[in-house]
This record gives sequence, C-alpha cells and structure tokens, in this order.
Amino acid sequence: MPLPKAELHLHIEGTLEPELAFGLAARNGVELPYADTDELRKAYQFEDLQSFLNLYYELMAVLRTEQDFADLADAYLARAAAQGVRHAEIFFDPQAHIARGVAMGTVMEGLWRALGRSEENHGVSTKLIMCFLRDESADSALETLEAARPYLDRITGVGLDSAEVGHPPVKFREVYEAAAALGLRRVAHAGEEGPPAYITEALDVLGVERIDHGLRCLEDPELVERLVRERIPLTLCPLSNVRLRAVDVLADHPLPAMLDAGLLCTVNSDDPAYFGGYVADNYHAVRDALGLPKEQMRALARNSFLASFLEDDEERRARYLAEVEAYEFG
Repeated sequence: MPLPKAELHLHIEGTLEPELAFGLAARNGVELPYADTDELRKAYQFEDLQSFLNLYYELMAVLRTEQDFADLADAYLARAAAQGVRHAEIFFDPQAHIARGVAMGTVMEGLWRALGRSEENHGVSTKLIMCFLRDESADSALETLEAARPYLDRITGVGLDSAEVGHPPVKFREVYEAAAALGLRRVAHAGEEGPPAYITEALDVLGVERIDHGLRCLEDPELVERLVRERIPLTLCPLSNVRLRAVDVLADHPLPAMLDAGLLCTVNSDDPAYFGGYVADNYHAVRDALGLPKEQMRALARNSFLASFLEDDEERRARYLAEVEAYEFG
C-alpha cells in the first residue's frame, strides 16, 4: 500500500506514454516519425528543457478529440491511484492545442469526462490548473484566459510553464491580474533553469501562492528566509531535474538541504511519461538516492496536502492528512 499523497506538479500532456501515443495516432490517422514504441522511447533522452519541449509538442499532434483527452487523463488517474495519489492538481496547456486547431471546448470537455468521474472511478479528487506558455506572447495568454471563461467553474487556477530563460514572470503581469480578478488561484514555474530573481518576481508581480520547481532558491538566502516565513510551497520534480540536467545525479539533489532550511517542499512527477517515473517512483528514488528517513517521507506527503488548493474542502484535507499520519511504513 503506497504512502497517501497529493500530486501538485503534473502536466497532463506529459503523461502521454508511447503506447497511447501510437494508439491515438492510429485512431486519428496521424503519422509519427518513429517506427515503434521502442524507437520513440529512445528519443526520450534530453540535453535540456528545450530538447524535451520539442518532442513534447511534436507528440501532442495525436491529441485531436474529446475522447483522446479523456483517455489521456483517465490513463494518468489510474496510474496515479496505483501510486497512492489521493488528490491531483493537474496542469494543461490549451495554447499548444488551440495553435493546431483543437478548440478549448474539445480540450475541456475531454479532460472533464475523466476528471468529473475520477473520484468514482479512481478514488482521486482533482483540480485543474490552466497553464500559459511563457514563450508565447502575453496577448496570447490573455486570449486563452478569455477562451476559458465558459469553463471557469471547472478551472481552479492558472500557471506558467514552458521555456523559462528569457521569459521573466513580469511579462505576464496583466493576465495574472485578470486571473486574480476572476478568483483563480495562481502558481508559476520559476527557478528551474531561470534565476532566483524569477521566483521573487513570480511572488511580487504575479502574486503566486505556490512555486513550481523553485530549485534555485538556495542561491539566495534572503529568498529562502522569505519562502520559509511565508510558507510558500515548492513543487519539486526530482527525476525531471535529472533528466533535464538541472541536477547531474539524483544523489546531488538539494532536497535534503531544502528540507533542513525549513522549506515547504513537495515531490511530484512533472512529465512522468518522459522522465522515467510517476510520483511514487519519485518518492522512492529520492528515498534511496538521498537516504531520507521514514519521517521525512511522511513530511513530504503531509506537505503535499498542506500545499494543495483544498481551502474549499478543509474536511477532505483533514481526512487526507489523517491517512498520512496513520500510514505504517513496511
């Protein structure tokens, strides 16, 4: 029985396993430039964030219909449930779909087919976070927010992802102000490849409540103090950090130093089909590589629920936290 946990940093498009990619390609008449799933898996070797993004966007071509998005989300939820996930806050990238002619409604209705039944089918509660692509224009982000208006009852928050360097958070000030006015929660990727200053800017300019990655905060002791003082959660993705060369080997990951500093760290899987593991795989990997004791593993699980956007259901959060405290390690 896996440790109960929430997953807070998960791109639904990044759960597209090679087998499903080929299945959807066949269903939709899309030709992939790979002979088979083995050849595609070999392409999952990345030099950096951009080399990953190139393949990530290329494979999205297979996602065309509501059923495709439903199948993608359902496959993730089944895997997540098997790995102890009780609650998932799921990112999606509408601009990447709209740009290739797939309507916002197709994406939303498809994802909702799976998410709307995820508790019943998988025992996993969910929330949906719409991400803006930071390497696209601020105007495009505003247009995307406008296109999402009919679906705001299904969207909990907004996020910021894709290529970080050269795209500072301030670029998206206006769309985040608009999102805040609509009552949406706010998160942003910052401090993965970008500098610690991007984390500060995401907090001060975008008003984010959670930092996705935040790995480089340790380079700025004042920022660390602030993150600890304000209890700003960080959604770390260890296997992703190694695959994208942000960290050379997992044994060098700064997670222990971050926990020792008092940071509210969580462990997540990011784009698990591409990075070699889902969320429990990340937990097991850091436990083994970093020698984390059981109570630190429990603390990471506890943090995941504390950092979740469950303010609308504190009874549920309390129930999940009780599961974490009652968990007996084998």
